[in-house]
Order: sequence, then structure tokens, then C-alpha cells
Amino acid sequence: MDTQSLQAFLAVADCGSFSRAAEQLHLTQPAVSKRIAVLESQTRARLFDRIGRRVSLTEAGRVLLPRARQILVMVDDSRRALGNLDGAIGGELILATSHHIGLHRLPPILGDYVHHHPEVRLDLRFLDSEQAYQGVLDGHIEVALVTLTTDPDPQLRVVPVWVDQMLLVASPEHPLAQQQHSSPQALSEHDALMPGPLTFTHQLIEQRLAEHHLNLRVTQSTNYLETLKMMVIAGLGWSLLPERLVSADIEAGKLAALDVGGISIQRPLGYLVHRDRTLSNAAKAMLTRLDDEREAAAIEWSLSR
Repeated sequence: MDTQSLQAFLAVADCGSFSRAAEQLHLTQPAVSKRIAVLESQTRARLFDRIGRRVSLTEAGRVLLPRARQILVMVDDSRRALGNLDGAIGGELILATSHHIGLHRLPPILGDYVHHHPEVRLDLRFLDSEQAYQGVLDGHIEVALVTLTTDPDPQLRVVPVWVDQMLLVASPEHPLAQQQHSSPQALSEHDALMPGPLTFTHQLIEQRLAEHHLNLRVTQSTNYLETLKMMVIAGLGWSLLPERLVSADIEAGKLAALDVGGISIQRPLGYLVHRDRTLSNAAKAMLTRLDDEREAAAIEWSLSR
């Protein structure tokens, strides 16, 4: 089996479409179909059922899928190990990050990294934290900067870098903002604006309310925190957002921080890599820069408390 055919197979399996897989691989659709045909000939098995526009894995395709991922990870791992021998810091680094980290934490780090390592081709991908976790596990992504879960997969090395102090906020005209002190019960009785239910931020506030035997009443949802902030300013509900994102709007009177007894939330942000993956020199240099940032952030956090 050649790696190009396996890459085409994974792209079609992940996209559920030959045309979308072709776009992802920067190939024509006939070229992708030809690679799949070659792979099916080599494996002597039909890998996809094509019913109308719907493409789904056959039983043989489902058997091959995890093995194909493993083969490509091993090939990439071998290339990196050989490329690391000369000690040069170059080549491609696939780095995934959430939109919030990418906008509010990462720019100075990237600027410094690119300045010191101009030979690195940085492939920066903006993904939800949950997608980035899976990308590292599958071997598509070398380093991810994300919101950290409390129960990470044991295959991952997870290192906290920053701590986000989270604030419960509403517009100044919102009924919750009219109360000097609110209660968890009051939160549960008003509409909430939150990231999707699978996000770690959503789960944090959901767990806090569950501790009081209360439910979260989400009426609108988006994973873009800046959009959530604007919806809260417009008076559509309350939300849980990073202090770093909303502090200026609170000072300007556009938002009000809610004092809710019994609820104080921080979320850890940091990086993760696969424990069994040979990291490129470019990735090692990025982790060194992030570890320096972690030490500086720890000092800043202790001084601010």
C-alpha cells in the first residue's frame, strides 16, 4: 500500500465525500477515486459503499480505518526522527488552537517563534478544543493549544500554561444584574448563552449548577466566545466568559459581572502532544517557548490573586 492511497482513503472516510476529500487534498475528484480504486485492488476488498451522493465505509473499510491511521502516523514519525538528526529547526509544524487562545494568548508567542525560527512552515489550524484533542490522538496534529479537560486521554501529555478566570456576565439591564448578589437558583431560571454542550466550558458551568441540583437553561449556542459576548451585551441572556475577554466591557459599562454565591470557575489552558509520537525539532522548539510562557504566567497569576 502506498501512503497516497491511504491518505485519500482517510480523507474520504473523514469527509464522507469524494469531492470534499479532493478539496482537502488539493486533488481532482477523479484522482481521489483512482487512488481509492488502487487501494481496493491492493486489499481485494470494497472499502466504500456509494449510494447516491452518500458515501459510507463498508465492513472492510471500518477494519482498515484505524490501521491506516496507524500506518501514516508511523511513516510521519519515522520521517521526523530522521529529519531531527541534523538538529536543524525547520520543516512543517501543524499547530492547532482554539479561537480564543489564538486571539488573546498566542500572537506574541507566535511572533517570537517565527522570528527565531524562520525556516519553520507553520500550519496554524483554528479548531474547537475537542476537535484538536482528537486530531492529536489521530496523528493529524503535532501540537495543540486548547482548554484542558479534567480527564484527558492517557495517550496524551497535557501541560497547563495559563489559567483563565471565568466570569458570569450579563448586560447591565438584565434582571440578574439588578441584584447585588445572585444565587445558582436564579441563574437556572434565566436564559443562558453558552458554547456547545460538548465543550469543556459548557461542562464547567453545567457541573457547578448540577452540584446545586439545578439545570442549565441554554437558549442559544455558539463556540465563538466573541459572538457570545456580543449576544450578552445585546441582552439575550447571561453567559460564562473569560475575564480577559470581558474586563474592558465591564469597565465601560457594557457588561455587568454577576456575583453568584458558591460559583467560582477557572479553566486551565495549555498544550498537548501524543506521548508516543516523535516530535519534530520545530515542535520541540515550540514547547520550549510555551514552557517559558508557563513559568511567566504562573508568576503573573500568583501576583494577581
